[in-house]
Amino acid sequence: MEGVDCSMALADAAAGSPRDLSLVPERLQRREQERQIEVERRKQKRQDQEVEEEKSGFFAAAFARERAAVEELLRGEASAERLEEAANRLQGLRKLLNDSVLFLAAYDLRQGQAALAQLQAVLTERRQELQPKKRFAFKARKKDAAGAAQVDAASVASAAPSPPVTKEEEGTPGASWGCGFSNLESQDLEKRAEELHQRDVLLSDLTNCTVKLCGNPNTLRLAKARGCKVLCGPVTTSVFLEDCRDCVLAVACQQLRVHTTKDTRVFLQVTSRAIVEDCSGIQFAPYTWSYPGIDKDFQDSGLDRSKNNWDQVDDFNWLARNVASPNWSILPEEERDIQWD
Repeated sequence: MEGVDCSMALADAAAGSPRDLSLVPERLQRREQERQIEVERRKQKRQDQEVEEEKSGFFAAAFARERAAVEELLRGEASAERLEEAANRLQGLRKLLNDSVLFLAAYDLRQGQAALAQLQAVLTERRQELQPKKRFAFKARKKDAAGAAQVDAASVASAAPSPPVTKEEEGTPGASWGCGFSNLESQDLEKRAEELHQRDVLLSDLTNCTVKLCGNPNTLRLAKARGCKVLCGPVTTSVFLEDCRDCVLAVACQQLRVHTTKDTRVFLQVTSRAIVEDCSGIQFAPYTWSYPGIDKDFQDSGLDRSKNNWDQVDDFNWLARNVASPNWSILPEEERDIQWD
């Protein structure tokens, strides 16, 4: 009753009643203000809930639609074009889920993550069906009537320049694997511009090695490296790290992807956003390595030297956008002064 009387008294005062507002006890005025605030709070809460439900409904519909499209692409006859479109749509699904983290229920978030993981596994499987079992193997060239030279694993291990692998040997048009080093320990290794130009480079099973690639490769793949330092000139397209530990990498490229790697420092210049997945202890810093002829290699690579997203990293295992990923960090400036030579 007191609250009703208070409201009536305030209403009378506002309407010009003889009961002046100044005559209403301060306690009743304060209580009326609190009541109005509570009414507004509940109204805002209802509106917020309606907005969240609307967003959740939009997310569910959009996610289901895009998921069905990816599944359809993966069910059809496998081709490079279909799988590329599936990969692009899958990336869009990841972004949609990332952008919706703040208002999704925990259960819905887990369901979305599980669906993405399942689609990624199917995509990987279909990609493997299109590729030779040993896509990055260094295969021997068959001698033809003119007596063409052979390339074998020994030529790679000895660091001799390798001729391009033929299309027939790789099974994909325009492939040029055959340049790199593998199965070496405690070695200083180097390749020059004429050996690297627009070649696909593979470095694998290296331990405590220093590798200098002074040129412009087309792609670079570093796999199963332990305690290595890899310095590379501008790479025209992509760089891929897999299963590396305690390494230092300096590279400029269009795209970087790091998978199942730990405790590795990356001095990077990249025009897109780097990607880490199943990693920990990865540190990033700007690309600072240089060598004679690097300006020409940058020009040949087509990379924009003025654009560097070295600190823009997407972690596929960390979806909370408002909380920093614990799997990668920025290398402190006092630790970036490395004597490369």
